[in-house]
Amino acid sequence: MISQSAREGFNHLLTRALRTSFVSDEQSCDIDVIADLHGIPASTTVVLTISSYLFRLIVMVHFASDQATREHVARVNKIAAEAMSDQSFHDAVAECGNICCGILNRDLGPVFPHIGMSTPNLIDTRCTGYLDMLDSGHMQHFEVKVDGVPMFHVSLCVCDYADLDFAIDINDAGADTGELELF
Repeated sequence: MISQSAREGFNHLLTRALRTSFVSDEQSCDIDVIADLHGIPASTTVVLTISSYLFRLIVMVHFASDQATREHVARVNKIAAEAMSDQSFHDAVAECGNICCGILNRDLGPVFPHIGMSTPNLIDTRCTGYLDMLDSGHMQHFEVKVDGVPMFHVSLCVCDYADLDFAIDINDAGADTGELELF
């Protein structure tokens, strides 16, 4: 069983990581909870997992290959949108997802000392129709709006193997960004 406090903690840590990894500093970002994925315009999903002895957390970033998404991803990755092939676009979205889960993995580390992270995998968004088969203890969907425009949809799925209960300070302005400090 996953406690309400742990659910809120997973949600908060994920949304904080999304703001850091999928949005550039000069852009605004609103992340809203949505009921389900019905009708989202995404065609591709990046899937990443974080696992421990107690749980498996799956983050799925759903995105479209449209011009607006390509331009946004190019901006975040500081590359020219015109220079991005389909493969480099998918790689750039996967890298944003990897950074997001890396932040989430780091933030969960003090609570769960034995955790590991997967590499990103791309799947067709239609595969997410089978999420209920995972029998997760917590499932939440989000819509990520960048400068007021829905850009990504994200699913968080936590499968629990034991009781999970932890609390984080959700009023904490955020963890550091992982930048290196040189002495």
